[in-house]
Amino acid sequence: MNRRYSIAIAGNMGVGKSTLTRLLAKDLSWTPFYEAVDDNPYLADFYKDMRQWSFHSQIFFLSRRLRYQRDIANYPESVVQDRSIYEDAEIFARNLHQRKNMTQRDYQVYRDLYEEFIQFLPRPDLIIYLKASLPTLIERIHRRGRDFEQDVSPLYLQQLNELYTAWIEDFTLCPILTVPADNLDFVRFPQDFTLIKEKIMEKLAGREKVYF
Repeated sequence: MNRRYSIAIAGNMGVGKSTLTRLLAKDLSWTPFYEAVDDNPYLADFYKDMRQWSFHSQIFFLSRRLRYQRDIANYPESVVQDRSIYEDAEIFARNLHQRKNMTQRDYQVYRDLYEEFIQFLPRPDLIIYLKASLPTLIERIHRRGRDFEQDVSPLYLQQLNELYTAWIEDFTLCPILTVPADNLDFVRFPQDFTLIKEKIMEKLAGREKVYF
């Protein structure tokens, strides 16, 4: 495979984006770009008081994502990215605004910044969407064991899932491969990872309809 590729792994909290990023990068000898979670100085405060800290946290994620996009655009070899920049705005910021955890003023400032920046960003060759039900997400979040995630409400996760469904249905900027993550546990079962990798390669090769 001589062509340079850029792909992004999308999906809700706890679904396995970072793990799939790592596995793909290792198996394909691509460079991983991981989501800035642990170094977000607002995240722990955000989970305690979303309304107070939502704008700060989302601006941090946006600034870090833009830096990653610049690095990715300049990187000479194939890359796999943990979460896309589109999710920050279309899923998380939108959900915060809908739940009144981000004011209209803050949300509009955030959207203006986002919409200006994405006009200049290169699009990924493929987005892999890890789709999982609420019980799967909760089980995997508990298994991961991050302290600040343990009190995230099921309602919050479900609302994110609904926004993901709406976003995927309308997204047209690049091809999408939807992975049924309820049935494929690539963290524990190597054969599931192999299947996902094969489907990704089929999609990158130009096959329009790829099914699991």
